[in-house]
Amino acid sequence: MTDVIEGPAHVYGDNVDTDVIIPARYLTTIDPAELAAHCLEDLDPDFVKRCRFGDVIVAGRNFGSGSSREHAPIAIKASGIACIVAESFARIFYRNAINVGLPIVECEGITDGAESGQVFRVDLAAGVVENVARGRSHAATPLPSFMKEILDAGGLMPWVKRSLDAGGEVSVGVSADEPVQADWRLD
Repeated sequence: MTDVIEGPAHVYGDNVDTDVIIPARYLTTIDPAELAAHCLEDLDPDFVKRCRFGDVIVAGRNFGSGSSREHAPIAIKASGIACIVAESFARIFYRNAINVGLPIVECEGITDGAESGQVFRVDLAAGVVENVARGRSHAATPLPSFMKEILDAGGLMPWVKRSLDAGGEVSVGVSADEPVQADWRLD
């Protein structure tokens, strides 16, 4: 996975919950393509038509609130979204996104002046998000190293497999200076 993601944004407000990301009526499948076909349809009926591989979502506070279904980040990832940048995330959604290999970044103030279609550049390693159209850079919460490793592997299960295949042990933990979302012990 690349450390820099750049693409046009789909901008949403606060409290985008998992019920509008993927409505419950589609939870009879785990097929990523089928989930992607219905991603955000109750909030933004044209999202699937507009979304292209490499696009980003920029959103307000509490993105991914609601139920703990993994279907939501799977639907977003399968729709082609390369990264979600939000003012804040619901904790379970944050963890589920990392576990399915979908990069997400918390970035205070990112929605100020953000409009759909503007290009955003996300530097995961540096923890910087830039609204290219406005020429504004924002400091973001950098991803903890172990979460970056999980994303680089393509998600939690590929990371576990890679670790075990290499003869290593699988252990997780965080240091005191990492964000609360990174703490696996909270679940």
